[in-house]
Amino acid sequence: MDLNFRVCVPPSQAISSSIAPLRHYLPCSTSESFCRSNRLFSGIKQCGIQRRTFTAANVSAGISLLTQAPVKGMERLPFKPEGYNFWKWHGHNIHYVEQGKGQPIVLIHGFGASAFHWRYNIPELAKRYKVYAVDLLGFGWSEKAIIEYDATIWRDQVADFLKEIVKEPAVLVGNSLGGFTALMTAAEVPEQVQGVAILNSAGQFGKPGEETNENLEETFSQKFLVKPLKEVFQRVVLGFVFWQAKQPGRIQSVLTSVYSNATNVDDYLIESITLPAADPNAGEVYYRLMTRFLLNQTKFTLDCILSKLSCPLLILWGDLDPWVGPAKAKRINEFYPNSSLVHLQAGHCPHDEVPELVNEAIAEWLSSLNLNASPQSI
Repeated sequence: MDLNFRVCVPPSQAISSSIAPLRHYLPCSTSESFCRSNRLFSGIKQCGIQRRTFTAANVSAGISLLTQAPVKGMERLPFKPEGYNFWKWHGHNIHYVEQGKGQPIVLIHGFGASAFHWRYNIPELAKRYKVYAVDLLGFGWSEKAIIEYDATIWRDQVADFLKEIVKEPAVLVGNSLGGFTALMTAAEVPEQVQGVAILNSAGQFGKPGEETNENLEETFSQKFLVKPLKEVFQRVVLGFVFWQAKQPGRIQSVLTSVYSNATNVDDYLIESITLPAADPNAGEVYYRLMTRFLLNQTKFTLDCILSKLSCPLLILWGDLDPWVGPAKAKRINEFYPNSSLVHLQAGHCPHDEVPELVNEAIAEWLSSLNLNASPQSI
């Protein structure tokens, strides 16, 4: 199952070396704001992730006005400001949505998003499957825990969610950071995962000879002078970036830059991002994510994770993504033989931009796997 489209894309503008690793994980509002602040404070003249211009059939490059109406002919998950269901994990409240019966599917959102980002996928997929959509710790309606974040936190959260809530092997579906989390979970607990589908997944392939700096011994000046000053500087800059990034107008503006067709950039989507950002701990969580997690990812590489994967993999890729183009999807497909690649005329979040195509592709792929749901799911 390989759908191919010809897309004419000019080379993207240069990205600052300090920002480049972040584009694999961050929502556009975060990366763009951080980039501007970096230019402001360090004098970098050219920095930013610009939307690619393109020529493709049946794809609008214009920005549409906000709309309250759902996609025509599609059912949309009702927005609940109070959330749906909550599960206690390691003392923290975790939010999730649960609908349908049958083979279980767990949907995992990307950086800065929530279960509500699957608004057009949950109702449709729930007609055939038991669908769960979980908010990762620190995001959405889940608790904004003040902890040290790294990729293993969400891997362990999803693994325990499978054991304690789903209670049977399931298929994981993830977008961006959620895709990377799905891959890590499947590699860690293969007996709990029957398949993985990724949509414009985060993560990077390792570079030959690349090593982490975590084991290098710090000098006295680094530990007691440079490090404290660096932290103060980071808090000032990131505090400003977070304040700017959570403004509704900024969110609307930057979302339209990563949706190749911005019709679905509406009040529902914007509110699902702004409400969690109003949490008193959201700013501190953002700071910890930026400094402890996003800038220290060399030990978690796609090639290492894919080498441990043993289940079928579906690669759904929005080829018009201004951050990670189709070349990455092709590389994943070539690296992992037990995979299927589907190209879509969409941006970074194809599940929300072209949900009907994503739902159909997932259903067809699952049918080809001949998975049998356990009696408890029926």
